[in-house]
Amino acid sequence: MRLYSLSVLYKGDPKVHLLKAAYDVSTFNFFQRSSVQEFMTFTSQLIAERSALGTRASVKEQEYLCHVYVRSDGLAGVVIADNEYPQRVCFTLLDKVLDEFSRQVSKMEWPSGSPATISYSALDEYLSKYQVQ
Repeated sequence: MRLYSLSVLYKGDPKVHLLKAAYDVSTFNFFQRSSVQEFMTFTSQLIAERSALGTRASVKEQEYLCHVYVRSDGLAGVVIADNEYPQRVCFTLLDKVLDEFSRQVSKMEWPSGSPATISYSALDEYLSKYQVQ
């Protein structure tokens, strides 16, 4: 059971954009890592874009399960995990991360923010804490 990606996105008017993300691509071949990370970023944005405000969903993409939660304020979270990882745990993690993110990062920063401008460092910690060995 593994978590591969944890992303926080903002579902604005024109489209969804990434605010912050953490990845664990250590189980992949060194030469595959950057393309796997790009795939996860793209998939997270696509799933958040296709999800309505105030909804939760789990979507199967290739051999991964992508869990998405889009809050009614437009803040969205996506966890990409393997098929065995418990769905309930993923949504608990998303709740916790989005609540904490919204308390620490001003709502004014969401529409124009990017991974380079948003200062929120807890994603890597959550990704390793929720990893099941």
